[in-house]
Amino acid sequence: MKQRVEMIVEAVEKIALDTVEMKLSNDHVAKNAVPGQFLHLQVEGHSLRRPISIADVDAEKGITTILFKELGEGTKRLGAYQPGMRINALGPSGCGFPYQDKSIQKALLIGGGIGVPPLYNLGKELSNHGIEVISVLGFQTKDSVFYEAEFSQLGETHIVTDDGSYGHKGFVTNVLGSIDGYDYYFTCGPIPMLKAVKEKLADKPGYISLEERMGCGVGACFACVIPADNESGYRKICKDGPVFPANEVIL
Repeated sequence: MKQRVEMIVEAVEKIALDTVEMKLSNDHVAKNAVPGQFLHLQVEGHSLRRPISIADVDAEKGITTILFKELGEGTKRLGAYQPGMRINALGPSGCGFPYQDKSIQKALLIGGGIGVPPLYNLGKELSNHGIEVISVLGFQTKDSVFYEAEFSQLGETHIVTDDGSYGHKGFVTNVLGSIDGYDYYFTCGPIPMLKAVKEKLADKPGYISLEERMGCGVGACFACVIPADNESGYRKICKDGPVFPANEVIL
């Protein structure tokens, strides 16, 4: 149910190193978004929209939460927005996680960096449907960690940092071998992490969510294609994804 909407900034807070949590109000988005979808935001002064994953929704209050890293000029500009300002958005966009499969009794969530936010919205929905949730979240350093308490409320949670300054040292794949008994895995993060997870869990069914720069956001410009194991030879992340069965795309 994607459409062009006006969203009002309700709150902005820096919650970790270069990481901003922003709450936006719009009833249409909050009531129709599903875990794994994103908003394609028009940032003032920039021609190309920024795709930002939806981290949480409160349908009753009409609030959608997004998290993003202030890495480029566009996201830095977005991070400077103040409550009361308006943002033009396309959304909710993309295909989300198929979390209502009745065969799922226990799910493993694997996130890396800014790939963590959409997994929180997914984890909440899985928990609401009586599905046990285990989370493995990877960050660069202690100062980059966010939403640990929120994920811990959903179930067993493991934090991994590259430098070992907090939690386990190394990569998310280093702790996956000690976790078993889950039916499906769901993962989002940078391509190298997704590729490593996919190889590590090759014998398990799972879904991956891809982070990618986009142009139009509606599947017309071919700026965000990825090789796929199908007749067409590729998939459009903005339209066909960002969520795909792990065995469907070639990383």
